[in-house]
Amino acid sequence: MLFEIHDVQAIELQLENIPELQQFFDTNPEYFLAVTGQPPGRDQANEEFVSELPDGWPFTAKWAIGFVNAERSMVAMATVVSDILAPGVWNLGLFIVETRQHGKGIARPLYDALETWMCAQGAKWIRLGVVEGNLRGERFWEGCGFIEVRRTVGIEMGTKIQTMRVMAKPVAGIGLDKYLESVPRDRLTR
Repeated sequence: MLFEIHDVQAIELQLENIPELQQFFDTNPEYFLAVTGQPPGRDQANEEFVSELPDGWPFTAKWAIGFVNAERSMVAMATVVSDILAPGVWNLGLFIVETRQHGKGIARPLYDALETWMCAQGAKWIRLGVVEGNLRGERFWEGCGFIEVRRTVGIEMGTKIQTMRVMAKPVAGIGLDKYLESVPRDRLTR
C-alpha cells in the first residue's frame, strides 16, 4: 500500500494486476471514448505497463496505481512518473475515476491524497496533459491549481487529432518560473 484515504487504499499495480486494470478500463471507457474516439484496446492495460517514454526523457521511476475500496474493487487508477525531464518534476499520465463515481466528490480527495504522496516522495512540480475540449478534465485540473504552460497541436490519439494542454503545478513552494527553467520544453507555445 502506498497510502490510504478514508476506505480507499492506493496500491502499486504489478504485472499480475493487468487483467484487473483491463477490466477497469473496459468497464469505464469514457476517458478513451472522449480522447481517442474509441473504447480502450484489448491490450490497453498491458500497454500502460510496457509503454516507454520518448527517447531522451530522463526519469527515476514509473508507477501504475490502483485505488481500491474495502471490497478490493478498483474505483480509480493513475500513472505517475518521477523526476521526468528534471529532478523534482513528476508527471501524472492518467487519472481515471470509475464512471459510477462521477459527480460524487471522490475524484478530488483521491487526487489530493495522490498529490500529498508525490510531495512526500520528492515532487516539487507536477505536470500533466489534458486534451483541449475534454471539458470535465480541463475544469478538474484547473480547479486543482494546474496552470497551462504549453500546447501541442496535431497529436494523433486513436481516431482523433487532438491539441494537448500541458499543465503544471508547483507543490513545494517553488514557482513555475523555476519549473520552466528546469523544463524549457514546456514554455508556452500555441
